[in-house]
This record gives sequence, C-alpha cells and structure tokens, in this order.
Amino acid sequence: MHANFPPDDTGTRSTPISADDWTAIELSLRIAAVATLACLPVATAFAYLLARCRFPGKAVLDAVLHLPLVLPPVVTGYVLLLTFGRKGPIGAWLFETFGITLSFRWTGAALACAVMGFPLMLRAIRLSFESVDQRLETAAGTLGANRYWTFLLVTLPLALPGLLAGAILCFAKALGEFGATITFVSNIPGETQTISSAIYSYTQVPGGDAAAIRLMLFSTAIALAAMLLSELLNRHLQRRIAVFER
Repeated sequence: MHANFPPDDTGTRSTPISADDWTAIELSLRIAAVATLACLPVATAFAYLLARCRFPGKAVLDAVLHLPLVLPPVVTGYVLLLTFGRKGPIGAWLFETFGITLSFRWTGAALACAVMGFPLMLRAIRLSFESVDQRLETAAGTLGANRYWTFLLVTLPLALPGLLAGAILCFAKALGEFGATITFVSNIPGETQTISSAIYSYTQVPGGDAAAIRLMLFSTAIALAAMLLSELLNRHLQRRIAVFER
C-alpha cells in the first residue's frame, strides 16, 4: 500500500527525501567536516603569525590569504582546476607520484570548500589571538615556560572561543558552497553532488521545486543546529576562561 502525499504548489505530488538526496546530504556533511579539519591547523598557524609577528610583506600575505572572500567562487574553482586538475602542475604531480586525483572527486570538493572557508576561519582565530592578554603569556614565561609551552598551555586555551567560531564559520561555508565546487568537481550524483548542487539540479527540472525546498529546509536545520551548538560550547568555554583568568 502506497502512502498518498498531498500535492505541492507546483501540482506535483510530494515525496519523501530520496536515497540520492540522502547521499547528497551525507556527502555534504563529510565534505564540510573534512574541509574544516584540514583548515584548522593551517588557519591557526597563519592566524598566530599575523596576530603576533611583524615581517616584510605581512600586508600582502594577509591580502592573499583573504582573496577567496572577494574573488568570485567560479574564479576560485577554475584556479583550483588549473592547479589541481589532472593536467595542472600540482594535480599531475599528485597523480603521477601517488595516484591521487582531486578533480571530479569528493576530495576535490573538500579542497574547494576548505579554500573558500579558510579566510573566515583565519579571521575569527586571528581576532581571538589578538584579544588574548599578553601579560598572561609573559607571566608563564617568567615561571619557566618556553615559547611553545606558553602557546600550548596559555595562548591556545584562551583563544579556543575564536577557534570554535572559526570552525563553525568554515563548516557552514563548506556546507553551502556551490560555485567553486561545481567548477572544480562538477555535479556528479553520488560522487560530488552536494546539497547545494542537488538543489540547483532540482530547480532546472519541471516539478523539482518540492524536492529543492525540502533540501533547503534540511540544510537550514543543519546550519542552525551547528550555530546553536557553537553558542552553547562558546558559553561554556567563556566561563572556563573567566575562572582561569582570575
């Protein structure tokens, strides 16, 4: 016996989320998680460098690292395709040396999402490092801690809210990324089709509005849950830091 679903505004019958849609959702979450984890150590290192060090060309480096924020996503995706594609300088080397192919693979989508989300994470972490009271770091140094132990035991814990905020921003950006991903890895169901590209595909076919709206609502719910979790964790960390600073 088949369940009858009420028709939507387009006149088509509403159906549950299909197996292909669940695949797109799972793939989006995997890509966003991998992109965020890959960005975190790199963004932390560059954020600390920009927040605490002075060196020639610092402004240029800062501008280059934030380029994905101002470049059209399609341009970023095309640059990735030229660089990491099978015929690109890095892509050809990866394939010939390790047999790794990034273009038209979900790993390539994770790379594109990492590049697009990196500036957001970098800025949040940098601001967090800049807000850390350096007198606490000096005090740790007078107690015998070297620069590395001071960073690990004092600076990094105090900057955790910024790291968390940056990770959530990167995750949310990766979850909704479209232009760079579709340019670099295309829109292949089951391999590179994320929630965003699946929604785009549904909008291009008659009667696909209902499925597109369902995926849109699901994506919104995931992003909202991530933001709420981030807020709860941030409040907990702020209370812990307040106790530490006393």
